[in-house]
Amino acid sequence: MASLKDTLLENGVITAANLAEAEQIAASSYTPLITVLSQRGLVEESALLHAYARAHGLAFVVLRDTPVSPAAVRRLSAKLAAHYHVVPVDVADNGMMTVAVCDPLDMRAVEDIETSLGVRVVRVLACREDIDEALQRYYGVGADTVERILSEQPERDIPVTVAESLDIGEQGADASVVRLVNQLLKDAISDRATDLHFEMHRDGVVVRRRIDGILYDTVTAGRMRTLYPSIISRIKLMSGLNIVERRLPQDGRARVSIDNRNYDLRISIVPAMHGEDVVIRILPSTMLFNLEELGFNPGQLKMLNDMIAAPHGILFVTGPTGSGKSTTLYACLSKLNTRERKIITIEDPVEYELRGITQTQMNPKIGLSFASALRSMLRHDPDVMMVGEVRDRETAEIAVQTAMTGHLVLSTLHTNDAAGGAARLIDMGIDPYLITSTVQAFMAQRLVRTICENCRELVERADGVMRYQGRGCRQCNQCGYRGRIAICEFLPLVDEISDLILKRASAHQIRERANALGMPTLREDGLSKVELGLTTEDELLRVTLAS
Repeated sequence: MASLKDTLLENGVITAANLAEAEQIAASSYTPLITVLSQRGLVEESALLHAYARAHGLAFVVLRDTPVSPAAVRRLSAKLAAHYHVVPVDVADNGMMTVAVCDPLDMRAVEDIETSLGVRVVRVLACREDIDEALQRYYGVGADTVERILSEQPERDIPVTVAESLDIGEQGADASVVRLVNQLLKDAISDRATDLHFEMHRDGVVVRRRIDGILYDTVTAGRMRTLYPSIISRIKLMSGLNIVERRLPQDGRARVSIDNRNYDLRISIVPAMHGEDVVIRILPSTMLFNLEELGFNPGQLKMLNDMIAAPHGILFVTGPTGSGKSTTLYACLSKLNTRERKIITIEDPVEYELRGITQTQMNPKIGLSFASALRSMLRHDPDVMMVGEVRDRETAEIAVQTAMTGHLVLSTLHTNDAAGGAARLIDMGIDPYLITSTVQAFMAQRLVRTICENCRELVERADGVMRYQGRGCRQCNQCGYRGRIAICEFLPLVDEISDLILKRASAHQIRERANALGMPTLREDGLSKVELGLTTEDELLRVTLAS
């Protein structure tokens, strides 16, 4: 059997010079050669483990492609598997258990498992990242922490209801529950989740993450239901909410630091049938907003830049919740944010803090509404104002008056397309002549997922057309998409459109006229991005079907 050194050299994994250097370090520091090669990054982990497996008669596996026996997972506890960073692959009737390890020199794991379970362990090698992923897939996020907590207190097999929720201080495992909540948050952030959902159902706890606009289930420990009241109490304590109140909705905020990055958490708690449901919105404390990176084509970008460069007028961005309206407006404000301009925003809530900009958050409990705040902010001599959303006639009237007195106003409306913007304002009671005098344009947008760059490939469709799609890989969690860009449509108030608005035309009539004038629609902008290989027709259909 060839030695590890011979195998590495024969396969061209490492040069003779680097190997000699590693051997010298290993000899002088009394450290195993494989440890030196791994710690110094001289050999890729997969290549190193392949070579070690060949030299020592072991098998190397890719856990994602390897069937894992549920019986083996049930036999080896999450606590033990996480502690030694191993994954049980199979267990035979003769008492032999196959276990995947990433450190072939650590025999303590083998000895402890054999002693604890009374089995004989057969090792196979797997990369550390594969084992991390498999531990979450088969045991669930935080499973080892849940087992550690419950091993210190008896498990209560009682349905958890609102009335039975306990304060975190009563659980006797504060630090462990803190670790569990931190672990769930950290894992969500590492997967680029924007929202984390905790839901209590009759048959247990469901934890879901929203990634690129889509909700995905998170595998969690089945026994987490016992700790659910403590988890909710911990989240309430983090956000300064009333841990005793379980009958009414509550909203709060918190700031956390994970891997030296600060995140703002917006927390919403509502009572449900079997407990309290929680949604945590995860927002980086600092973000760089750049119009050029949102997905606009050169023509759209020029039109948008021209509009925000105007000294006065209103730009309305329309679309449903989650369509990226606020992000676009933040990017516009970042472009306008200079020492020569006074910029004020009125938001509900303030999602991101922008340095150099005065940001005010609504508080309906004390009567601070969009309309009242907007009226007061005019006395602060602003050049640019952003109104988070025009929801009623009073806010719309003040926004129009603000634009007429020489201010640039950016705001949003909840309509399905750009043509519906004018009709919505008219329905609110705004005179058509005021709309045509102040509004520069209505802009509608959606967010489409982009094809994962790592697994992007060109495939032939049934109609013979070649299109890009994502095959699915570890980086995109096998979905074929990673990240999102905007698709949009602009409705500038040119004379033909203004004439229709003055006649109180319907959104359908305005849309037909815009099409006749050659203004690209949301779907047409999306198709252009499909042809560029940025997204797929299936994804475009998903976000524009209701448009």
